[in-house]
Amino acid sequence: MKQYNVGIIGATGMVGQRFTTLLDGHPWFNIKVLAASGRSAGKTYEEAVGTRWKISNKPMPDTVKDMVIMDAVEDMEKIGSMVDFVFCAVNLPKAEVRELEDLYANANIPVVSNNSAHRHTPDVPMVVPELNPDHLDIIAAQRKRRGTDRGFVAVKSNCSLQSYVPALFPLHEEYGVKDVLVCTYQAISGAGKTFEQFPEILDNVIPFIGGEEEKSEVEPLKLWGTIQGDVIVPATEPNFTAQCFRVPVSDGHTAAVFVRFNKKPTKEAMIEAWENFESPVGDLGLPSAPEHFLHYFTEDDRPQPKLDRDLEGGMAVSLGRLREDTQYDYKFACVSHNTLRGAAGGAVELAELLAAKGYFD
Repeated sequence: MKQYNVGIIGATGMVGQRFTTLLDGHPWFNIKVLAASGRSAGKTYEEAVGTRWKISNKPMPDTVKDMVIMDAVEDMEKIGSMVDFVFCAVNLPKAEVRELEDLYANANIPVVSNNSAHRHTPDVPMVVPELNPDHLDIIAAQRKRRGTDRGFVAVKSNCSLQSYVPALFPLHEEYGVKDVLVCTYQAISGAGKTFEQFPEILDNVIPFIGGEEEKSEVEPLKLWGTIQGDVIVPATEPNFTAQCFRVPVSDGHTAAVFVRFNKKPTKEAMIEAWENFESPVGDLGLPSAPEHFLHYFTEDDRPQPKLDRDLEGGMAVSLGRLREDTQYDYKFACVSHNTLRGAAGGAVELAELLAAKGYFD
């Protein structure tokens, strides 16, 4: 496979830090640029991050410690000359993120974004590689709009979606997923925090995460959408309603899912659909892709974040507790690692898919 030089925009934050650990020694991607705001520019990465390293189970890679941080805006032209594409993980207001990503894409620099700013832009693909890889076809229309031959923006979905939407996708075509009620219990790393930085979460549950419920209800419909002309048109079903809580867990989002079908399957048919799910990109050899995307546990007390979030390098989705419901057809539980499958890892796998399809060439 061809080697690609990459940059990380927003490298000093938690997701940016996770990108450095995932890309250290990556077989396809080589980190050439670390960029952040002007406050960090000119410092080494080790100096800029200082005591704010947040990946508890992995140290800062030696390969990036002495790299000098570049200014994400002022040095954009130079960054573009050094890389084949960039990951974007900046922590800014949505309008500023959109402006920054457009700046790069319009300058012919492909952007693989961890941010939400472009998730609803009609010609920007929001892709989970195992679910809707065909949405990458819209990039041709986006490039035409931008007037670029290489530059574009592609995004990953919200981190909590990747715990429960993958369980519904294999069931929709045959049985028709009609109504979904989901309650998510989200780890503090989703807020970019550790327990030391978030003492008020201890012995507590916070029943509000800004914007999260809207994302949980709307973004799945784009994943289920179809390309029509030069835009992705979101699906009109399933109907989602969501409630989202922040809970005292370091990593791993849990979802309690209630689902109603147009044609009710048996419990055995649902488990069979999960266990036999085959990734549409499984033959591409993507380095970050799990061997088995969906894992069903038969134990009554599984899945659990502490036990199951790191399954297959944190890139698999764990399911369990499937049973009939008194109001919906079925209910079950899901767990996924929010900063691996849900954030940086999902973006790296998306970049691998883009590379395998030649979008960075």
